[in-house]
Amino acid sequence: MQSLAGKVAVITGAGSGIGKALAQLLAGRGCHLALADIHHDNLEATAQALRSHGTNISTHVLNVADRAAVYAFADEVLTVHGNAQLIINNAGVALSQTVAELAYDDFEWLMDINFWGVVHGTKAFLPHLLKNNDGHIVNISSLFGLIGVPTQSAYNASKFAVRGFTEALRQELACSEVAVSCVHPGGIKTNIARAGRFYQGPDGGHDANRAAANFDKLARTSAEQAAQVIVDGILRKQPRILIGADARLLDLIQRLLPNAYPWLLNKILGRH
Repeated sequence: MQSLAGKVAVITGAGSGIGKALAQLLAGRGCHLALADIHHDNLEATAQALRSHGTNISTHVLNVADRAAVYAFADEVLTVHGNAQLIINNAGVALSQTVAELAYDDFEWLMDINFWGVVHGTKAFLPHLLKNNDGHIVNISSLFGLIGVPTQSAYNASKFAVRGFTEALRQELACSEVAVSCVHPGGIKTNIARAGRFYQGPDGGHDANRAAANFDKLARTSAEQAAQVIVDGILRKQPRILIGADARLLDLIQRLLPNAYPWLLNKILGRH
């Protein structure tokens, strides 16, 4: 995909964060957009800000955890736009809790969105991409799809799963013209922490504001910077796209010191 102008890009989680920044950047490059998000107001605000670019923009309220809804969404996109070349499965949520205290309902909620949402989006559009033998699937994993982190077992599980799923898919499509990328952002300044489920202390009290404040201290990369790295990676057909110095450094450390990186990570987190 040497040029994005005139291509149809599908973005889930487009109402905020990286998804919104990707929509802004791709619209500026002449992409037609099919934007999906579970929050109607955020979605419409994103779309309204982009209509001056003169490209075709459709909006779709969507829960990516709902398989039937995602397949209906894919049909609607193809009806409205006639094509879809760039599929960005970006929608995701956050959850922080120890394994001992983690409730199954919370675990399933996160996996349904972070992992199954990626699977649904991939499989719903894959037949179209294969029929045309053209396109690019971009699945958003995380730095936490490369390293394990205390209290992030559910999030780790979902993002490791996205990574494995995407890397296997890439190998399956190696003889086609459909490219596949897995994205691993480090700390990105978005609202994912505030919109997630975070629990502190033995009483299981919900404290999203405190968790978000701690996350903000660690986030070093803006959503706009992350979107630029992703688009550059798409144009270069990079199989793995690392975002941020933290992601690049910790990826290197876990590959060089697979048994020692948890100790280093705990030092950074002040747990030792």
